[in-house]
Amino acid sequence: MLLNGSEYGTDNCSLMRTLEIVGERWTLLVLREALLGRRRFDDFQRSIGCARNVLATRLATLVEHGILRREPYREPGSRRRDEYRLTEKGRALSTALAALTQWGDRYLADPAGAPIEVVHRECGDPVRAILACDRHGELRIRDLALKAGPGAKRIA
Repeated sequence: MLLNGSEYGTDNCSLMRTLEIVGERWTLLVLREALLGRRRFDDFQRSIGCARNVLATRLATLVEHGILRREPYREPGSRRRDEYRLTEKGRALSTALAALTQWGDRYLADPAGAPIEVVHRECGDPVRAILACDRHGELRIRDLALKAGPGAKRIA
């Protein structure tokens, strides 16, 4: 059955739940930096430029939800500190960040072009985020339909 938005509630919407965790500017920038290989608090802070307390809160949230994990380290002569490493759950967000970046590169990039290009390590060709069906490959928006999933809740 195709989804009729007026018949179903949105209180258990997966997009809404995702945005509650990662849908804030600084959180997305932390994830970008983690995907680029940053791991330490000071490196995140220097790179994205947000306030230290905001960064600490964002990192704690990402750890709480299993997107990052803390790993202790100690520089010689210094106190123990934590690095933040992406988990499998965190690495799975790379597709969403790639799609957002691809949109930004298309509509918001400087006239000179995108500042970073994502390419396939093996062949060097550009990589892009797409919507695809296992049977038919890449799809356009007009090829899509929404249907009620197993978690859909009818409005009484």
